[in-house]
Amino acid sequence: MIVFVNTPLSDSSKAYFRQHLPTDFEVIFKKDLPETEQAAAFRRADFVLGNPPAAWFSEGHNLKWWQLDSAGFDAYKAVQLNAPVTNMGDYFAWPCAETIVAGIMAFYRDIHELAVLQTQKKWVGVPLRFKLHLLKDKKVIILGAGTIGQAVRQMLTGFQCAVKMLARTNPEAELHTPEELKAALPETDLVINCLPGTAKGFFSAELINAMKPGSLYANIGRGSTTDEKALIEALQRGHLAGAVLDVTEVEPLPIDNPLWEMTNVILTQHTGGGQATEDQGKMDLFLQNLERFRTGQPLENQVELSKGY
Repeated sequence: MIVFVNTPLSDSSKAYFRQHLPTDFEVIFKKDLPETEQAAAFRRADFVLGNPPAAWFSEGHNLKWWQLDSAGFDAYKAVQLNAPVTNMGDYFAWPCAETIVAGIMAFYRDIHELAVLQTQKKWVGVPLRFKLHLLKDKKVIILGAGTIGQAVRQMLTGFQCAVKMLARTNPEAELHTPEELKAALPETDLVINCLPGTAKGFFSAELINAMKPGSLYANIGRGSTTDEKALIEALQRGHLAGAVLDVTEVEPLPIDNPLWEMTNVILTQHTGGGQATEDQGKMDLFLQNLERFRTGQPLENQVELSKGY
């Protein structure tokens, strides 16, 4: 049996993976091969860890099971497989939630400006106190009721926020349609986008313009779900107080994008799901699922590519 590891791993991580992989398995690391040989190695593999190019699936393969190294899989919606596919489940939910809540708190408490002043060795002090705001008691709408949205909601309970969630079918959500969302936005202080890429363009110019003047927009979902041009315009004219963005429409963010120079924008550069043990977590989940596969047990976090979940 052959395992093809598309995920780029350090030498120590490769050693860890080899050590814990059953001895009757051969492992091939993509990065160890010349680029011209990678697709052929993928086609020979029985199992895959990571997110290979979608085009490789149209050239034939030998897959018995595929473990994504991400929670999202928007790029693979058109891929048709008979083999089971699993993702990382809620592994990235809490890191993402912590990142976006940290960014929001940094915005309200002006930490981003204080960090710049520190690099300039410039003490402003007391005048800054009167610019500061609280996350406590904010009226919040979370777009998306998946694992990230649920984690964000749980964190915000500690700040006594009044939280509503938007989800098309989830019965726990308070809002279910764009019309219901639009009606609620004028009374909302903070919108947190946790939507997957399948909701492309959902947060439109119409919804951005319906937001409460002086409110804050945050995105930890996918940049493609927001009308970025409309968002920038709303920020530039002062309709919105600011934005906290882990994701943008194009990544890396082009150097000429106005978001770079906006003092009321915090960019966390799609690091939201990151943690020091990220690679080991990916390997451990693969190894656990591999054991379940070999013993005929149900796989954890199985998904359907065509449905997006």
